[in-house]
Amino acid sequence: MSGQPHDAVATLDGPELTDPGPGPGPGEVDLTDPQTFLDRELVPMWRRFRRESPVHWHPTEGLMPGFWVLSRHRDVMAVYRDNRAFTSEQGNVLTTLLRGGDSASGKMLAVTDGLRHREIRNLLLKAFAPRVLERVVAGVRRRTERLVRTAVERGACDFAQDVAEHIPMATIADLLGVPESDRGYLLSLTKQALSAEEAGQSVQDSLVARNELLLYFAELAEERREEPTGDVISVLATAAIDGEPLTEEEIVFNCYSLILGGDETSRLSMICGMRELIGHPAQWRRLRDGEVSVDSAVEEVLRWVTPAMHFGRRAVVDTEVGGQRIGAGDIVTLWNTSANYDEEVFTAPEVFDLGRTPNKHVSFGYGPHFCLGAYLGRAEIHAMLTALRSFVAAAELTGPGRPIHSNFLHGYSSLPVALTPATG
Repeated sequence: MSGQPHDAVATLDGPELTDPGPGPGPGEVDLTDPQTFLDRELVPMWRRFRRESPVHWHPTEGLMPGFWVLSRHRDVMAVYRDNRAFTSEQGNVLTTLLRGGDSASGKMLAVTDGLRHREIRNLLLKAFAPRVLERVVAGVRRRTERLVRTAVERGACDFAQDVAEHIPMATIADLLGVPESDRGYLLSLTKQALSAEEAGQSVQDSLVARNELLLYFAELAEERREEPTGDVISVLATAAIDGEPLTEEEIVFNCYSLILGGDETSRLSMICGMRELIGHPAQWRRLRDGEVSVDSAVEEVLRWVTPAMHFGRRAVVDTEVGGQRIGAGDIVTLWNTSANYDEEVFTAPEVFDLGRTPNKHVSFGYGPHFCLGAYLGRAEIHAMLTALRSFVAAAELTGPGRPIHSNFLHGYSSLPVALTPATG
């Protein structure tokens, strides 16, 4: 399937497929162009990056600055760990970094560093502790089972739109304490806010939706300040650090970050996971027959899909990575989608193996900015795979699916499938 980021050269389902060749190398592709990630065979491309120029300078045209491209697992990990030489405060994705900064810098956890980052993260960690999330995870399992059973009864569905998109959004809404009556509106706004990921969609409409989301959370935070209910918005709205309450911007930007970040990784992993189970019937059988655990299957889906293809940092001092000098002020991009296929770390990385262990993928990042919702994201994918194993005997694609047009996210916004129910 040409053009998808993770087309395998080999699978456990049969003989090795024909190697598509060495792929384009460093200097031959434009990583700022979303179309690159749809038109290229990316597995061989990243293999060539790792071999020929693992710390590669990527020039740009016009007034935009160039940037460093890190493709090896060990180099990516080194920068994730180092929050002294590298900062997230000027943006943590390529598009934002190239624009010169992020308007939420110093206010939203993902783009805040230092003491303030630790203080806000410690507040939120209490709400994301596994013990606290037990009730939320129980709701995830019930909701996922219901959605999958309904899809199986219908026989055919758009797995992305009818099943996967409803699970993480509802889960984060539970966590934030969004009223049931507002959830349809919230889902609509979130889809619009991400519409720039679809080819031909209006960036302006996306910005309007994002502003409406921020206004919505500002109003809800005001209500929770008066009548706290124990949800995450209540925690943020009533918290104080050194006797000072969080600012309104800190509250609404972190709610916005949770609603988007909590949606993307698990939703896209579910959709692509469904597609890969269809494309790898031997792996599907291993999962259904209990030959592999759902836990290991979750990790392999996360590695294989790598829904957030990269994250970004800016160097704050002169430093060195992988033998290359990085200058203070340079943009550095960490390509998870390559690191998760690094032959130095993963045995046969181009094989989709649901029993793979160990599995040291970086799909949730690493270090001080490791994804706050990783436990919840894993629980959602676990619930989905468990429901599929329980209620689906077989599945097939009934259409090609619609890939996301992005240089940041990998996945599908539509995936039409037919589902055969399991007997008994």
